Amino acid sequence: MRGVFEPEKLQSELAILNKKSEDPELWNNKSEAQKILKEKAILEEKLNAFLEIENSLKDNREYFELAKLEGEDQLIKDIEKTLLNLKKTSDSFEVECLFSGEADLNNCFLDINAGAGGTDSCDFGLMLMRMYERFANLKNFKVEVVSILDGEEAGIRSATLKISGRFAFGWMKTESGVHRLVRISPFNANGKRQTSFTSVWVYPEVDEDIEIEVLEKDLRVDTFRASGAGGQHVNKTDSAVRMTHLPTNIVVQCQSDRSQIRNRAECMKMLKSRLFEMEMQKKKDAQAASESTKTDNSWGHQIRSYVLHPYQLVKDLRTDFETGNIQSVLDGEIEGFIKAALTETTIQK
Repeated sequence: MRGVFEPEKLQSELAILNKKSEDPELWNNKSEAQKILKEKAILEEKLNAFLEIENSLKDNREYFELAKLEGEDQLIKDIEKTLLNLKKTSDSFEVECLFSGEADLNNCFLDINAGAGGTDSCDFGLMLMRMYERFANLKNFKVEVVSILDGEEAGIRSATLKISGRFAFGWMKTESGVHRLVRISPFNANGKRQTSFTSVWVYPEVDEDIEIEVLEKDLRVDTFRASGAGGQHVNKTDSAVRMTHLPTNIVVQCQSDRSQIRNRAECMKMLKSRLFEMEMQKKKDAQAASESTKTDNSWGHQIRSYVLHPYQLVKDLRTDFETGNIQSVLDGEIEGFIKAALTETTIQK
């Protein structure tokens, strides 16, 4: 997986992996075998996707020329529509070629937490939650609300989404950071402009083949009644689970299922993912500290502003990518911001 797609180089790498996968001694090292087969499957998928786009473009160009010669106006319109859809597919494929992290293929968890700004911050958290759910739907990802804590007046104080699908973490990882909203507050009787902040943190679901030890003595497990939407059972059973990892003070919770056992299992997945991400972040911090040309990590810093008043503009402060169509952004069309952030990261590397 690299920033520039090179089919010839990819085919060469695939040939090497094919040769390795045919080695009868390969399965003597199970983890190495799984690593090779996983990388082989990813390369095959990328190459097939590229060839499909290339062949489809070639075929539709030929159909378009024939339709023009024969004056088939309706066919021309259909081909134009197909080409527009193909462009969207091609743009998404181009973004996926920028993925380079070892966990980019994984599912992910996305945490949203209201910050400074009171009720407006809680309302902004709900707006961001809706935005990410819609983006995930556009990518045909599965979205599950793992936990949610409603705001006192409106919106949410916090929420955790689980986003499942091919390259879910790769698509979402650049969204980590502090998001800023500027607007006329609907919760202010004087109609004053309000600035509020909400943080987003994205971390990958850990693969089953990655071993992370969590000792029972290091855990505190609490059960409670779920809050928010979820059916009548939320007020009748202590099915929600909150798990605290005492050495790191990491807290995760899940209330998405009626079963306390399944909620506990999901909490354990989240905890292992958080511990894995923490170790990965330590490595990133150490690398950044050793390279004087690098700036601080984006996590914990403002990354994007959503201005609704006195003008309408969404601007990413890391890349300067911006758009005045704020409604489309809030409806989940954030691929441009993601591509710009991934491109910036690739250039820095």
